[in-house]
Amino acid sequence: MYKVVIPGDFISDAVDRAGEGTYVENGKVYAMHYGVVDEKEEIKVVPFVGKYMPSKGDVVIGKIIEISFPYWIVDIASPYEARLHMSEMPGENRIDFGNMHTYLDIGDLIVAKVINTDVMMRVDLRLMEDFQIGSAGRLIEIPYTKVPRIIGRKGSMIKMLKDKCKCFIFVAKNGRIWLKGHEEGMNIAAEVILMIANEAHTSGLTDRVAHILDTHSSRKKIRKVIKR
Repeated sequence: MYKVVIPGDFISDAVDRAGEGTYVENGKVYAMHYGVVDEKEEIKVVPFVGKYMPSKGDVVIGKIIEISFPYWIVDIASPYEARLHMSEMPGENRIDFGNMHTYLDIGDLIVAKVINTDVMMRVDLRLMEDFQIGSAGRLIEIPYTKVPRIIGRKGSMIKMLKDKCKCFIFVAKNGRIWLKGHEEGMNIAAEVILMIANEAHTSGLTDRVAHILDTHSSRKKIRKVIKR
């Protein structure tokens, strides 16, 4: 059962486990946000609402919104825009201002790692070579606070989605999710992911998701038999 808290609610006496979304006062741990308590490892409060705040090491899906030599300016679903310096592009080809758009143009989607944030909230990115989105697949977006629920404990939820939907699913830290596969598989994956995001705070969610996916798989098998 999930515990919902509001700012100032007492959570625990275990101050050594206080984590994100909490604060310590007089030897006790309190909630900093309105959200759900997660005590699996350290004690966290996952907010119901809020904007994604980038941290070093996060892998995000971004959209190129401007070219300003020597940077591509990237929307990462945060209050702060990010920058991808042309030196962070793979390869050794010389890139000039006049041809930056031939590598990445406005509107292109990228997968990148946050390599630095400073006190002015300038966010620097490095392109991930293994993930070039291009126009393949489909992008959906959920509140970044629901990402842990999409992944599930020890990756259980995302594994079930991939296995049942038979498609590639990449979940970025900023709440953007890239799907790639057959249209039918992407449709059911998108539907279930949005359901998980909407019902993340409810109990019995994993069982409901498993039932929906199993029902979908059964219908698909029946359709195959009918076609024969």
